[in-house]
Amino acid sequence: MRDFYPTIEPYDSGLLDVGDGQLMYWETSGSPEGKPVVFVHGGPGGGTGPDQRRFFNPDRYRIVLFDQRGCGQSRPHIADGADLSVNTTDHLIADMEALRAHLGIERWQVFGGSWGSTLGLAYAQTYPERVTELVLRGIFLLRRSEIDWYYNGGAANIYPDRWEEYLAPVPEAERDGDLVAAYHRLLTSDDRELARRAASAWTAWEQSTSHLLPQSDSGADGSRFDLAFATIENHYFTHGGFLTDGQLLADIDRISHIPGVIVQGRYDVVCPARSAWDLHRAWPAAQLYIVDDAGHASYEPGIKHQLIEATDRFADR
Repeated sequence: MRDFYPTIEPYDSGLLDVGDGQLMYWETSGSPEGKPVVFVHGGPGGGTGPDQRRFFNPDRYRIVLFDQRGCGQSRPHIADGADLSVNTTDHLIADMEALRAHLGIERWQVFGGSWGSTLGLAYAQTYPERVTELVLRGIFLLRRSEIDWYYNGGAANIYPDRWEEYLAPVPEAERDGDLVAAYHRLLTSDDRELARRAASAWTAWEQSTSHLLPQSDSGADGSRFDLAFATIENHYFTHGGFLTDGQLLADIDRISHIPGVIVQGRYDVVCPARSAWDLHRAWPAAQLYIVDDAGHASYEPGIKHQLIEATDRFADR
């Protein structure tokens, strides 16, 4: 089973002024002369970390990581009052393009999972001439049916115990309605302690359902991370990801010529395999690998193996 590449440190990093009062954290590692690849993190609102560099051979790739608006090391952070009105999919696409230009990269591979697959597809469909390949995991097409499955009761049939914990902050009178809307009211409340409790429950729901087998460290990562993850994620889902329903499939012809690999856990509850299958059917040139013993998380052995196999194959293209 293919394992991670060794841990490496960035050789360059900074904060890029992308306008709207936003400073975007970015870093580069690996080989300065290597094939450029950009890692698109999940959430939205998740942020980047050192292990995400390890999907790529550092001798063959110039590895670019960045934190999307309002989270990670980007500034201002959502916990410090970042303005969500300037945090949309179009803003994030523009930020990626600004970073590419800032780093002097002509074309790069786009690598992303979960929401990172959403933003990666949206970026590639906007700037197909800038993308050499797409490596995508845990496909999320941001259709309303996908949001309802996970946040409005479908996944509760598999995780009823975790679902009760997710429901706990929501007033009983609102539990039969749109829970994304109910959480939006909680997360944007002037009562910041109420917002923190809601953020913790929202984040714990996703973290506790992301692996095929429960993980002992699958709890929340702290109030600052939880606020960014939950508030930004809910903001996007409240607005349909700032995409029309089915847009990423409707616009697939824009990237039909770009080589791609799709890696999907068979038992992914967060982003069920139907979305990966629908994407593959619309984009048959992309290779689909369904990992039969995996859920959603990118670090599960079979998923990690297929992702690294893909980046190794593309390294010399």
